[in-house]
Amino acid sequence: MTASTDTHAPSLSRTLQGITCVLAGMVLFVGQDVLMKGMLTHYPVWMLIFSRSIVALMTLLPLVLWLGAPHRIITPLWPWYLARAMLFASGFAMFYTAFPFMGLAEVTTLFFAAPLITATLAALFLHEKVGVHRIAALLVGFAGVVIAMNPTGGNFGWISVLPLFCALTYAISQIIVRKIGEQDTSLVIGLYTISFSGFVIVPMGFVVTQMIVVSPELNHLRMSWPVPNVEGIAMLVLLGAIGTVAYTLVSRAYQIASASVIAPFDYSYLPLAAILAYLLWGEIPPHTTFIGMVLIIVSGMYTAYRELRVNRSADNNPPTAQTVFAPGAPSMVLADALDAEAMELDEFDKKLP
Repeated sequence: MTASTDTHAPSLSRTLQGITCVLAGMVLFVGQDVLMKGMLTHYPVWMLIFSRSIVALMTLLPLVLWLGAPHRIITPLWPWYLARAMLFASGFAMFYTAFPFMGLAEVTTLFFAAPLITATLAALFLHEKVGVHRIAALLVGFAGVVIAMNPTGGNFGWISVLPLFCALTYAISQIIVRKIGEQDTSLVIGLYTISFSGFVIVPMGFVVTQMIVVSPELNHLRMSWPVPNVEGIAMLVLLGAIGTVAYTLVSRAYQIASASVIAPFDYSYLPLAAILAYLLWGEIPPHTTFIGMVLIIVSGMYTAYRELRVNRSADNNPPTAQTVFAPGAPSMVLADALDAEAMELDEFDKKLP
């Protein structure tokens, strides 16, 4: 009797490559946010988001043109991508606005409510089935968010809800991708999201500065953009390059390995951010942040497991767990559920020197 083999199952070597890529991507995403936190003392948040988008555009656009089909520059879905870019830009403007006031671990822990919100919105608006197990997991995760926010603590204020608003806008952008389906590749989706967000952030910043008083503590929201020197330009380019490489690595990880294996490693961002913030700035998050972080990680990983288990053999759109939830990364549907992109990988490998 011959054992049957699954031709679609990734080999062990590709799985290890995928894990390596996602871990490297998370390290780079943490590095990007550490760099962003430091640069906010010199440059406004609008300028940093704009600069990062320009660098990503200069990198991804030539890549899309070089790879060719099935990627396409002209797409009828651009209004959806513009909507996603506005959500992306406004959400991460709020996310980075909180940086000078909160520890890195505190901000990012609240942001990781995004997978929980996405699963909830998918059940409400896309009519995805949510069983008792996942409902329980979501309740645990949201309990972790409340504990991490510590609303009864003395430091709770409007700044504390900004990362949560970012998680909400991010989750809505995920729902848009799910609604669109698989009409464009993840690379095209990322290109449009990053490019559009860089351009909408400028008028968005102008409107915000007309509505608020930019006090000294909100100096990172000013609309005056300093002219960077050579070192400043290098740092801005580095910021964009790190984010782009991280995005590519995580995308590659999901393309070559099973999402059920890769998805839990997204949460490696949280302990990495906490450790690096402690080493660089001596930040020690309150115990409520640690408790909330653990509950969110457990809830998110279990929710991802349940979604992947239920949807593994389905022919509908890929589950919401198969997405990148690292801060600063444009969300995208990944190729573990995109059969069309499986062939594209081999073509890409052939073109590499």
